[in-house]
Amino acid sequence: MKSMNQSSTYHTKMAENGKKLHIALFPWLAFGHMIPYLELSKLIAQKGHKISFISTPRNIDRLPKLPSNLTPFFNFVKLPMPHVEKLPENAEATIDLPYEQVKYLKLAQDALEESMAKFLEDSDIDFILFDFTSYWVPSIASKFNIPSGYFSIFIAAFLGFTGPVPGLNNDYEIRMTPEEYTVTPKWVPFETTVAFKFFEVSRIFEASMKGEEENIADIIRYYKSVENCDFLLVRSCSEFEPEWLKVVGDIHRKPVIPVGQLPTTPYEDDSTKIDAWREIKLWLDKQEKGKVIYVAFGSEAKPSQNELTELSLGLELSGLPFFWVLRTKRGESDDELIQLPEGFEERTKGRGIVCTSWAPQLKILSHDSVGGFLTHSGWSSVVEAIQFEKSLVLLTFLADQGINARLLEEKEMAYSIPRNDQDGSFTRDSVAESLNLVLVKKEGFIYREKIKEMKDLFCDKERQNNYVENFLSFLQNYEKIKA
Repeated sequence: MKSMNQSSTYHTKMAENGKKLHIALFPWLAFGHMIPYLELSKLIAQKGHKISFISTPRNIDRLPKLPSNLTPFFNFVKLPMPHVEKLPENAEATIDLPYEQVKYLKLAQDALEESMAKFLEDSDIDFILFDFTSYWVPSIASKFNIPSGYFSIFIAAFLGFTGPVPGLNNDYEIRMTPEEYTVTPKWVPFETTVAFKFFEVSRIFEASMKGEEENIADIIRYYKSVENCDFLLVRSCSEFEPEWLKVVGDIHRKPVIPVGQLPTTPYEDDSTKIDAWREIKLWLDKQEKGKVIYVAFGSEAKPSQNELTELSLGLELSGLPFFWVLRTKRGESDDELIQLPEGFEERTKGRGIVCTSWAPQLKILSHDSVGGFLTHSGWSSVVEAIQFEKSLVLLTFLADQGINARLLEEKEMAYSIPRNDQDGSFTRDSVAESLNLVLVKKEGFIYREKIKEMKDLFCDKERQNNYVENFLSFLQNYEKIKA
């Protein structure tokens, strides 16, 4: 057991002897966070280091299975889910809840503080990597002399745009209005179009920027995370956004280490999923090469009824074949049902499929008949599109998606469906035109080509391996670097 005042000589010896590390990882309770954390864990485990992957029981049971060669290096730590008033039973991830109930999930994760302290006290952890929601991890870890790293699954452009902790060795103030988030911040020293549209920021402003009575705003959680961690890890690479990585380092004045893009690795499915894929593949095999548009908005985004109607009719108008993974419900407690327009499925029968259950995204994207991906621009989906060279059409909903979309537009890697900047509305015509532009028309050639160019940068195994090696070298020499 570690004593509260244990000295750090253990870490120094470990670095000198090149001993294997024991690294704990604690992601936010959302699959868009857990999967990149798992991918990084797997890459670290491949080097023979021990991993303690911490979450709640139901989330750990739902994670993709590990390759058998990595299982000896993994310890899955199931912290029991605390009871929080208004949090539905069995809701352990954002996928289980309507958006307005996610705040209760944050309160539940906060209530894991005590069990986290107990785990760290009883273990031989060398480092812990945590997510922005659990901003309290550094203060617990420091009691046991465990250095902590905030591992951001958000790209450097988002961290740079979010900016420095106000008042911490600077004269920056907290931005008080949504409008302030629609322009380039003062601390960004170069020309860029990276900023939120008004409708994007106004959708998240109350919960994320201001906070609610019983909850701490996401931006404050983030500020506390970067202020109190010992180092920052970013899901990015220096060749892709060097200027943004520099901004992050300059404003936070602590080590910022890119860990690569962490493309999702394929994993074995159970027999029911294999059967589901067999049926999907049969349909895809009949379609023309590169003409199918794959439509999916991640595990959290759910379109409004009006958005759903315009999207559906836009897909119909486009004339293109499509495979659409549609979430009509978020968790058991979601009573706001959305419905496809009357007759839509009948009219598009054969040409389009609407799937309201699980679908194997990696397998679908890897198929030759899929030419494009209509996505919310969540970064995991963007990386997966690049992995399989599928051009990107964007429709943002929440969180960091607006910033991701601006950076991709700026680099001519994606095209966003035109929308009203104030309310985010769009038309069926703009959906149809955008899809045809990116998948078919001559003017969309740049988007089809850029994705191919980016594949090596995002998905090269050797490059990804070098980022992980660089990070591990930093950890093994941590005491010397810190001194």
